Amino acid sequence: MLKGLVLTPPVIGRISIGQVVEKDGKRLPQKDDQFTITTQIQTREGWKKHPLDKQLREQPNQKLREIPVQMVFNQPDLNLRADYCLFDRQTARPICVGNGETCQRRHNNTIETQACPGADVCEFAQGQCKPYGRLNVLITPEGEAQSDPIGSFTFRTSGFNSIRTLASRLSYFQAISQNRLSCLPLALRVRAKSTRQSFGHPIYYVDLTLREGMSLEQTLTQAKNIHQQRMEMGFLQNALDAAAVKGFSNGFFEEDSDTVDSILDEFYPDSTQTPQTGTTTHPQSLNSALEQSLEQLTPTTTH
Repeated sequence: MLKGLVLTPPVIGRISIGQVVEKDGKRLPQKDDQFTITTQIQTREGWKKHPLDKQLREQPNQKLREIPVQMVFNQPDLNLRADYCLFDRQTARPICVGNGETCQRRHNNTIETQACPGADVCEFAQGQCKPYGRLNVLITPEGEAQSDPIGSFTFRTSGFNSIRTLASRLSYFQAISQNRLSCLPLALRVRAKSTRQSFGHPIYYVDLTLREGMSLEQTLTQAKNIHQQRMEMGFLQNALDAAAVKGFSNGFFEEDSDTVDSILDEFYPDSTQTPQTGTTTHPQSLNSALEQSLEQLTPTTTH
């Protein structure tokens, strides 16, 4: 295998809570309060919607605020990878990726391991480093057979609310399911909350919850049954997790030249650009812009 090539979970689509629009020759993040499921094909009009986006909406044009999912792996940090990331906008390459203790940094055509103080106090990044999370999930509509056990959809975010909530939920669900995280029928959900900094207006983030209409007992029973069925058919989840660990450790940077341009547009827009609200802000991502929005939006009803 080629060294330096990080082997990530196979991706067949994207999940987002916003989009990038072109206005006055600039590509700008536009906020939303619902999910959009797309393919990996991007046209001049934007990302092409995946058939599941229409399928999961009960009525045309209804807002999609819950997606039925299962995790790919039992280990939480394989499903959700979160780092502090600094990108070079000129070359569209990651310069430095760290976890708050150590980082991998490009320097003189080499990769060096250095101390990582965190995004807020890093002198090297000069305020341009931000958290960046990637969550891989299987979308599993109720009553449908799972045709691809490893073909996942990826949700990207640089919002602290989503990263912190998803990391906590994954860890807790792994614990209460006796390490059967990948067998749990769960749901991604758009949540709303307000803080003092938002002046009482709603901000939005992504949560991982039980599915609508299912109790914890039903969820755990179904996970136990799925686990037993997989064991009987020879599906080795521990081997899959081990293969993922090996794949992630094969290189230094998860993102490559094929994806970084769109990531910069969505999550690291040029600080000189003006967002859709018409005010000048510091660089922010599509999802963190949504989470930090001070615009008055209609509050969502969640269960």
